[in-house]
Amino acid sequence: MATSSNPSSWREGMSSDNIKGLVLALSSSFFIGASFIVKKKGLKKAGASGIRAGSGGYSYLYEPLWWVGMITMIVGEIANFAAYAFAPALLVTPLGALSIIISAALAHIILRERLHIFGVLGCALCVVGSTTIVLHAPQEREIESVTEVWDLAMEPAFLFYAALVITAAFVLIFHFIPLYGQTHIMVYIGVCSLVGSLSVMSVKALGIAIKLTLSGMNQLIYPQTWVFTLVVTVCVLTQMNYLNKALDTFNTAVVSPIYYVMFTTLTIVASVIMFKDWDRQSPTQVITEICGFVTILSGTFLLHRTKDMTDGHGLQSSSSIRLPKHSEEDGFDGGEGIPLRRQETSRSP
Repeated sequence: MATSSNPSSWREGMSSDNIKGLVLALSSSFFIGASFIVKKKGLKKAGASGIRAGSGGYSYLYEPLWWVGMITMIVGEIANFAAYAFAPALLVTPLGALSIIISAALAHIILRERLHIFGVLGCALCVVGSTTIVLHAPQEREIESVTEVWDLAMEPAFLFYAALVITAAFVLIFHFIPLYGQTHIMVYIGVCSLVGSLSVMSVKALGIAIKLTLSGMNQLIYPQTWVFTLVVTVCVLTQMNYLNKALDTFNTAVVSPIYYVMFTTLTIVASVIMFKDWDRQSPTQVITEICGFVTILSGTFLLHRTKDMTDGHGLQSSSSIRLPKHSEEDGFDGGEGIPLRRQETSRSP
């Protein structure tokens, strides 16, 4: 029985929309991963003839190479946005880890930043986990109008989740951040991840509306489309604001993996509640997807934990979560180019 159901599950999982979403998500990871390396090359080149960005300079704005990296990142984010219109968030979001692999590999080749053997193992784990999720991802839900997405968002289960997220975010912002924002990394990242899960749901809704509009079914006439647009704007601005604060206060090497884990986990939870992704799958498929996600998390942490290691040596610098970012960055400015769901993974040697 189990053997005969596997081919059917494969065909259902890899629908034409899922394949389009997969290609867009992979393209997004490549462009965003490469953009960090190109931008860093531009920052180094600009810093050699002017004031470095890490010291408050803006000479990189006159460096063409930096703009190439910024444009590459924008292309990647557009591809990421489009991917949500075709494939479930359960498939698209975890694939963000692939940008970490691409960034680490290109940093090793282009920037000559040594990739430890355990870093290679971390990359391999990310690939295995991503492949597992791709092979068992649920089929994208058939949606004919943005009003259908609105109805899903108005169901009691998701309304409860959204209310819980908004309440938790307000408590963190108005109570915990003034007290613990400068000493506890989870405060800033908690706000980013909570709000980020709602932003992805709204991005997906807006992406579906744009896709349907381009196919001839105008969704701009529905007020729900503009409500989702407003939610995306507010959530992304809030997310970027507190993510910049986290990057500016704490070690980037620690912020990135923790943010990836929390953001991806909450996004998957939100997607499962709103779009009921797991309702259309067997328990075996769900457990396999969870195992794939845990494998990606393990690879991500291993890659970040060993990024400063060399063969036969320990860490070259501390990765304490309370280490200020300013002491270890090389020309990166916390407020310069923060992507929606991924963070820079390369640092200067």
